[in-house]
Amino acid sequence: MDGIRWRVRAGVPWRDVPAAYAPWQTLYRWFRRWQRDGTCAQVLAALQATADAVGKIDWTVSVDSTVSRAHHHAAGARRDGHLQQEPPGGVQDEPADHGLGRSCFVGRSVYR
Repeated sequence: MDGIRWRVRAGVPWRDVPAAYAPWQTLYRWFRRWQRDGTCAQVLAALQATADAVGKIDWTVSVDSTVSRAHHHAAGARRDGHLQQEPPGGVQDEPADHGLGRSCFVGRSVYR
């Protein structure tokens, strides 16, 4: 678990996980398995519930207009998606209206 936490916190490729943890292939396999079977979501929900119960979560939502650009390779799916060995997501499918690209605010302007 510490190796997975380290990798997620550091934001590095799996291959760069220090040798002090389990081999990166093992960590990746565990992470994907737990992501797909819902273990990660259950752990997150339990941690959030515990922290909320003792007042450590504020739940304040802040929305801004920051633009974050994705790498150009992230903009498209595989050409031969049927050849992909495993689906990219976890236990929940991404909603059809989610994706990369530009979006526009429909309605009244929030800028005055």
